[in-house]
Amino acid sequence: MLTDFFHPCRRKHRLPAWGLVLILLFLGTLQARAHTSLPGYLALQETSPGTFDLVWKVPTAEGPPPAIYPVFPVNCAISKPLVAEQAAGAIIERGSVECGAKGLTGAALAISGLNVTILDVLVRITFADGTSVQHMLKPLETSFIVHKDGKNRIDAWGYISLGVGHILYGIDHLLFVLGLLLIVRGTGLLLKTITAFTVAHTITLGLAVFGVVHVAPTPVEAVIALSIVFLAVELAQHHRGKEGLTYRQPWIVAFAFGLLHGFGFAGTLSRLGIPAGDIPQALLFFNLGVEGGQLAFVAVFLGFVHSLRSLEIHWPAWTQPVPAYTIGSVASFWLIQRCATIF
Repeated sequence: MLTDFFHPCRRKHRLPAWGLVLILLFLGTLQARAHTSLPGYLALQETSPGTFDLVWKVPTAEGPPPAIYPVFPVNCAISKPLVAEQAAGAIIERGSVECGAKGLTGAALAISGLNVTILDVLVRITFADGTSVQHMLKPLETSFIVHKDGKNRIDAWGYISLGVGHILYGIDHLLFVLGLLLIVRGTGLLLKTITAFTVAHTITLGLAVFGVVHVAPTPVEAVIALSIVFLAVELAQHHRGKEGLTYRQPWIVAFAFGLLHGFGFAGTLSRLGIPAGDIPQALLFFNLGVEGGQLAFVAVFLGFVHSLRSLEIHWPAWTQPVPAYTIGSVASFWLIQRCATIF
């Protein structure tokens, strides 16, 4: 029974065992940092036959920009020098590409260096006749052939995979979910808490993507880190015999901070430059991907706990607060780092 995993008597002896191992696994992946799955964006707007205005956006939210760049067909050449500018979480380069009478139809576009990253890159081409092409390039698919017959469209699975990748590589979001899993007791309350978190970030994701609410991404990322610090403090206080709000009403905390996490998810989707007509589909399937990745993480966590039931591991009492302090230390580092970029 899943409820056995959260029985108070069992928690006293087993929390350090699986808690410490999970924390060590997270620390081993910290080099990836949070949100390393932010997508790149290549936009080409045809201004005259064979001539395209170019916008190339590379994410920098996690540090130096990755060494990726677009590779055009041999009949294309940069006709207007690229001008770079620093934007929030990205470097944007603008210029022009001349492809002659042959244009881009039937030609191959590629992103060099993409195969050694975990990034996706959305390519969007708008032709002078009003037709458009869009394609999502990935580390395992770094090039595609441009077709104007509707073959180059991002389907539902494209947005779903983007959502799954975002949540699974978004270590800060997963660390928040892990904090909830360490706190919540009982299967029913766990389902209620995860549902509250899902509903909350779905609401703000929709509001942000549709432009109803505009929130600067950098402060949002800082507050997301603060939400993890809050859970870590709650965990630490519990080991001192004090039960805070998260222990009494975890679904309220999950809903409140889920609203903020939804703005964080929206940052990925809004950076894609999705046409207005495609936003409902993109929002739906991206969110399904996020939920799928989140549920997969919870399932792996519970499966890991189940696998430890057959082990009789007795950790010293001093190890019990280690998960709380480890989570809090990592989240505090993110908080300081993100606040520094604000000021």
